[in-house]
Amino acid sequence: MMLIIANVRERWSGFLGAFLAVLVGVALITTTLVVYDSSRPATQPRYAGAAALVLPGQALDRDGSPEDRIPWSPAEAAPIRAALEAVPEVAAVVVDRSFYAQAFRGDRPVTDEGAAEAGHGWDSARAAPYRLVSGRAPSGDREVVVDRALGVAAGSGLTVNITRGRTEFTVVGTVDGPGYYFSEAFAARQQPGVGVFALIADKGASGAAIVSGAQRALGAKGAVLSGGARSALQPRYIDHKRDLGVQLIGAMAVLGLFTTVFVVASMLVLSTGMRRREIGLLRTIGAAPGQIRRMILGEAAVVGLLGSVMGCLAGVAAALLLRDILKGLDVTPPGMEVTVAAWPLLTASAVGVGVSVTGAWAAGRKAAKVAPIEALLDSRPANNVMGRGRWIAALSVLGLGAVLALATATTGADSRITMALFATMTLIVAAALLAPALVGPAGRLLTAPFCRRGSAAAVLIRGELTANSRRAASLAAPVIAAVGFAVLLSGVVETMRVAYPAGEALKVAGQTIVTPDGTPGNTDEVVAANPVGKAALPTRAFVGEQRTVLDVLGTRDARWSRPGEAVLGRRTASELGMRQGQSVPVRFADGASVRLKVGRVLPDDPARGDFVVARDLVRAHDPAALTDDIFVPAGSRASVAVPGTARHDALQYALDDYNTDARLTDSLAAMLIVIAVGYSVIAVANSMAMAAHGRRRDYAVMKSAGGTVRQLLAVATGETTLLVVVGAGLGVLVTLPPLAGMASGLSQATSSAVSLHLNGAAITTAITGTLAAAVLAGVMVTGKTLRKSAQPPRR
Repeated sequence: MMLIIANVRERWSGFLGAFLAVLVGVALITTTLVVYDSSRPATQPRYAGAAALVLPGQALDRDGSPEDRIPWSPAEAAPIRAALEAVPEVAAVVVDRSFYAQAFRGDRPVTDEGAAEAGHGWDSARAAPYRLVSGRAPSGDREVVVDRALGVAAGSGLTVNITRGRTEFTVVGTVDGPGYYFSEAFAARQQPGVGVFALIADKGASGAAIVSGAQRALGAKGAVLSGGARSALQPRYIDHKRDLGVQLIGAMAVLGLFTTVFVVASMLVLSTGMRRREIGLLRTIGAAPGQIRRMILGEAAVVGLLGSVMGCLAGVAAALLLRDILKGLDVTPPGMEVTVAAWPLLTASAVGVGVSVTGAWAAGRKAAKVAPIEALLDSRPANNVMGRGRWIAALSVLGLGAVLALATATTGADSRITMALFATMTLIVAAALLAPALVGPAGRLLTAPFCRRGSAAAVLIRGELTANSRRAASLAAPVIAAVGFAVLLSGVVETMRVAYPAGEALKVAGQTIVTPDGTPGNTDEVVAANPVGKAALPTRAFVGEQRTVLDVLGTRDARWSRPGEAVLGRRTASELGMRQGQSVPVRFADGASVRLKVGRVLPDDPARGDFVVARDLVRAHDPAALTDDIFVPAGSRASVAVPGTARHDALQYALDDYNTDARLTDSLAAMLIVIAVGYSVIAVANSMAMAAHGRRRDYAVMKSAGGTVRQLLAVATGETTLLVVVGAGLGVLVTLPPLAGMASGLSQATSSAVSLHLNGAAITTAITGTLAAAVLAGVMVTGKTLRKSAQPPRR
């Protein structure tokens, strides 16, 4: 142990690159985990006054995982409510309902992200609790209580948009919290099904006693949530933001973890390979191979621990910056604050130490085989030829990368980018493993024109790359990663930017589309103003005896709208085990079950839907459902006479639809490129500095043979440039198959010809930045070494 600590202390410059790589990697992982932990669901303010929430049982998704809660019908809910009211210390049982409500000022809707669930019955205000600031509670169907922040006084009239359309209400009171509060009878008609009971406790009551009593009263009919578990109920818009944020953070974490493993392993292999003479000396004085391995692993553990500690501190500081970036992208829950828990720090530290030890393991195995005779030789890589094990590993990883690249073309749209990312990661590893076999031939090819002109520098560079191809491959590895990710991520964005609008425009060619403008969906008033065209009415329903939850579309298309029947896509029918002519129970949002006949099973068609029923059936059982975009065919007039709507042609609709997510996609790609390229640039600079420092004996020999400082700097610059060129070339090559696979998949998905598109500016920036960092680091360390050798010895 003393030797390990002494080595780290005395050879700190040799471990600096690995230390910085671990520090940056752990900082990135810490930042993402801290932000993820801080964005986890919190109990919503409107449930702050409820001692517990009582929810129905969960349905199963198609893959068998728990999903939406199955609402109770009014008949089912009545005895459950009575049983809960009998629980000791429960002051009241409130039926909590949420449905669409949004105020209009003139012809414009009042901006409200949560409008889809802003309407409630008056009793729901007790769960917050929100109190009346002015006026009284609503009692009639045309009365409403609103948030005082809306600026509408009690006694005033207010236009509120609900599912049926704009309706005039009288504001009879204001409260000190958000939402629109109607009479209980009105709210029950908007949302007949019961999905939440809020239990209001007596003053001084025991929360634990209420929970246990409520659970006994409920039995197996649902679940009782209290304390932090009440956070399970979140508005859909907050869940959507959180999902987007988690996707961004997850992609950053995966890329950061891969880059950390890749860079740290490359740098430790390079560092250990440059210590062959030292290790040979230890072998000469009796060190056993096992001791050498333990020494190298111990050094890596110490460096990993130090880097992890510093990385955790840097990551916590950077969490605020990442939070602000995500907030600017509007993908964080409202009011999110950064909190630092122990598990993100412990996880990131474990990753840092684990990556360091794992990266040193391969280097330690090879270093342990160093013969004592190496003490008499200059420090050189052990074996410049690809060994059998490396060939097997390289070809295996290459084959896996090829399979993943092919899978990119056939996987679903939601998984295509992820598959391309994993394919690129795999091919980057394959390129790094194959690099020793490729660097030499590439070096000979690129230096050939200069050698024919008699350039001594070119001959030296060629000789170095050929004789020390393993060291050169370690130097090129970070360049492969930097350029590879830059090409992939920018290429994905550019290809999608062309493919999706073109495909969507082709699907709706000739149609005019009526879309919501400032509202979460189209009301029945908008549908009535556009009596012709597709006007899908979506709802969540529970199908079959197992009550599998899925999206059911109500349609007014005469081809599919048949009373008592449902039209299924083949994939959905297969997953549900249904066939044409079969009768199936479907439970809707109001808790009522209806038996429908499977009228037809047709090829999958996203434009039609996977489970289609008559529109009137959906409206009868889900009065709060809002209509999707309305597609009006050519020859019919699309009306936007109803405020809160907009009209688009096919191309404009496709572009607007894509641009909705394009900002997030562009931001994600930019962030990931900065992470991958920035991290790799640091690694390249460290690797080049380490290599230049390790070759100080070589430079001293060349200088004593007559080489000038300028000539030696030119050699160092030329060698570094050549390695960056080779690494950049491999980085571009490994990303082309996944990008081609993605383009092919997009061609099939959009039914249009999609070719591969690259972002030249992003690629050029990545290569230029990597080259500049590598050359600067190499020249600075080489120049410092040459200056030291020029100084006269001290007496």
